[in-house]
Amino acid sequence: MVSRDTKVTAVFALLGTALWLVAGQLTDVQWIQWAVLVGVGIVVPTLLNERRG
Repeated sequence: MVSRDTKVTAVFALLGTALWLVAGQLTDVQWIQWAVLVGVGIVVPTLLNERRG
């Protein structure tokens, strides 16, 4: 069975990738694109999983 933490991380990784692609269409500033990818795909799910404990 897949843990809840893994499900949360997978959903946000997919969402981060989708938003990264959208950001690539809207702006040519690479640091913004990477901030969206890392922020949504890594930081947010990590904070949510740590907060839930």
